[in-house]
Amino acid sequence: MKSLGEKCAIFGVFGHGLDVARLTFFGLFALQHRGQESSGIAVSDGVRIASHRKMGLVTQVYKEDTMRLLTGHIAIGHNRYSTSKTSTIKYAQPILGTAPLATAHNGNLPSVSALEKFLHSESIDTANKSDSELMTAAINFHLEKGLPLPDAMMKSLPLFTGAFSFLAMDKTTLIAVRDQCGIRPLSIGTLNGGFIFSSETCALQTVGATFLRDVEPGEMVIVDEQGLRSVQHAPADKKFDIFEFVYFARPDSYIGGRSVYEMRRRCGTILAKEYPVKADVVVPVPETGIPAAIGYARATGIPFEIGLVKNRYIYRTFIEPEEHLREQGVRAKLTPLPHILKGKRVAILDDSIVRGTTSREIVKLLFASGAKEVHFLVCCPPIRYPDFYGIDIPNQKKLLAFNRTVKEMNDFIGATSLHFLSYKGLIAATGRPESTFCTACFTGRYPIDIKERAADFTPQDEKTRSEERKERTSRILADVKLSKARRSTARA
Repeated sequence: MKSLGEKCAIFGVFGHGLDVARLTFFGLFALQHRGQESSGIAVSDGVRIASHRKMGLVTQVYKEDTMRLLTGHIAIGHNRYSTSKTSTIKYAQPILGTAPLATAHNGNLPSVSALEKFLHSESIDTANKSDSELMTAAINFHLEKGLPLPDAMMKSLPLFTGAFSFLAMDKTTLIAVRDQCGIRPLSIGTLNGGFIFSSETCALQTVGATFLRDVEPGEMVIVDEQGLRSVQHAPADKKFDIFEFVYFARPDSYIGGRSVYEMRRRCGTILAKEYPVKADVVVPVPETGIPAAIGYARATGIPFEIGLVKNRYIYRTFIEPEEHLREQGVRAKLTPLPHILKGKRVAILDDSIVRGTTSREIVKLLFASGAKEVHFLVCCPPIRYPDFYGIDIPNQKKLLAFNRTVKEMNDFIGATSLHFLSYKGLIAATGRPESTFCTACFTGRYPIDIKERAADFTPQDEKTRSEERKERTSRILADVKLSKARRSTARA
């Protein structure tokens, strides 16, 4: 599955004697996977805030001449994938206020009614503003009233209804804050006496920083000339988005002290126990399917092969492809190796299925390359509900799993068989309690009130769930029958 996007990546630096803009550039470069539409950096030298924002990839947005103009000892950066408003330079971040102020936001507020009510009461225009711009406007208002940044932030936070990992800076102070559930990630590192904040730990490694700890749910971390201090702005109710483990985070990142790579490999190991298909070769959908495929291959003894090669330089493009290329679908991103696939029973592992269109194209590609059978194994449960916290999961009715059984989903993608990792299996793979996760896209349970957006999803049809349980029971009984037959043959 490669059809999801997330808003977004954030990176911040505070440190005298550090080239904060250059560090932020390399941090954003390491976090490019979290957003490819626009990028920006804001820097303070203690007197003024300078910034640069542009549409495109990190390597396209910044030039050496630009970096020389971004001098100071505080910086924040942002890579954007739009889940709120459209993909234009107007909505690129960091967002600048007049106080002066700069902010960067990863996450999404499903409801902005409290923010809009407050801003309207202060005669502040909210028309055509994203959730991130509204958040910035509230903080900016309190700054212009004379409050210091930490106090302005504390005044504004009760209005932020939703998911946010958020960086804010004025001329002298850098603040990092997470919502009370900590749905989106944010880590702290240290470097030469300074502090680094990053959406993922992989970027800390890239810039040579040492991981210190995560910003905790409901915590506000303040860094200024006095050093680093912390304030709890809301009671913690840890509900980290499990989809970070499944798909978004880089495999070399650590979440809550757990290796993303190892978690994904365990998903494959558990899948092998739940669905040990008869296959000649195990093939991953690169890149996120690779660790799970390794785990599945090791557990089953089926050879692991790279049967699909990904063009590593394919990112979001602003050039519309001509009709023939559009029709190529996944072929622009994935190239099959026919000599690996021809005549083989293929177990293909992918991280997830959303709409199912990409999965269907992959199945067609494998069969067209000579695969005899294609068994599609998915490293998470069916996605039945939309996300309102910053992942671009579409309208619920466009989800393949919406009111469909596994059989009906497989009829759509055209595989020989289709198997999903169980919900319990996914939780077990993380090595953490279920109570610490947000699993809304699988369960429809939203830990932060989505308010008016509750009208945008439908509880899963009980008939579908019942039929799915029957399907699963039938498969288990068939496996038991097959195992008994094998033992009987072996004794004979």
